[in-house]
Amino acid sequence: MLKAIHHVAVICSNYAASKHFYANVLGLPIIREVWRAERQSWKCDLRLGAAQIELFSFPCPPERPSRPEACGLRHLAFAVDAIEPVAAHLASHGIAVETIRIDEHTGRRFTFFSDPDGLPLELYEER
Repeated sequence: MLKAIHHVAVICSNYAASKHFYANVLGLPIIREVWRAERQSWKCDLRLGAAQIELFSFPCPPERPSRPEACGLRHLAFAVDAIEPVAAHLASHGIAVETIRIDEHTGRRFTFFSDPDGLPLELYEER
């Protein structure tokens, strides 16, 4: 049966901007990066705990239909010990972070921000 999430794949409209965001701003280490000539596509694997985030570039990918209520993946949530330091770090890079909210069922704090393509990302406090 299923054991864990291995990776999450993200198709980027601007590969360089997304690679900078995930590797430099979010601080995810790059495992490998390859150019796939037959697809005219970059692929970059980044480490996130035991899982990975895969970044892809493709020529002219279609835009996401709507945010965040389109059918399919709604958002990607990152576990953090404390939201404020991460939100401050994001803000120092010019990234808007929404107001912190409290999950009415778990009592945990969370907030949202976006990657360079507007993909909704969440910070979810685990303390």
